[in-house]
Amino acid sequence: MDSSSTRRQATRTKLYEAAVTLIAEKGFSSTTVDEIAERAGVAKGTVYYNFASKTELFEELLRHGVGMLTASLQRAADETALRNGSQVDALDAMIRAALVFIDRYPAFTQLYVAELWRTNRAWQSTLMVVRQQAVAVVETVLRDAVEGGELNPEIDVQLTAAALVGMVLVAALDWQAFQPERSLDDVHGALSLLLQGRVSGRQGTP
Repeated sequence: MDSSSTRRQATRTKLYEAAVTLIAEKGFSSTTVDEIAERAGVAKGTVYYNFASKTELFEELLRHGVGMLTASLQRAADETALRNGSQVDALDAMIRAALVFIDRYPAFTQLYVAELWRTNRAWQSTLMVVRQQAVAVVETVLRDAVEGGELNPEIDVQLTAAALVGMVLVAALDWQAFQPERSLDDVHGALSLLLQGRVSGRQGTP
């Protein structure tokens, strides 16, 4: 990447960070381009140089943020494979990777979850596409786990993948809002028990 491309990406990242913080604080409609530019430390014209409108900025913000989350999930799965871990190990590593991401980008996560339930937004189709990209990474690992005999072949892979992603998102937001004293390791440990089916305390049929 040349220096001009690097500078532009750095500017866009600053705008993403400014926009996500302001929109989380005030809502999309109440946030102005002037405020985004001021928070990012750039001129208003810089916003329009990079994005045609506030709506386009937010749409690209969603692509950027979910893209980072998807990359984190895929990296966790790949690293587990390199260590010869099981597919369930990979799912557990993905849960931790998602928690790390959410802990680092809480404002984006709040926005993402909120937007999932809104309708008639200009960026709704984009949101559905990037959501599916993230869920698809989990689906792939689940299918491999079923094919390898690690998981029950009767599970609904598509629904289970969505449920796992949703579980992590909601649990992490609850952690940050209502149980901030808990550590990431503590939250990960609790979700690991759910993943491994050990909440009942029964380790299997004798």
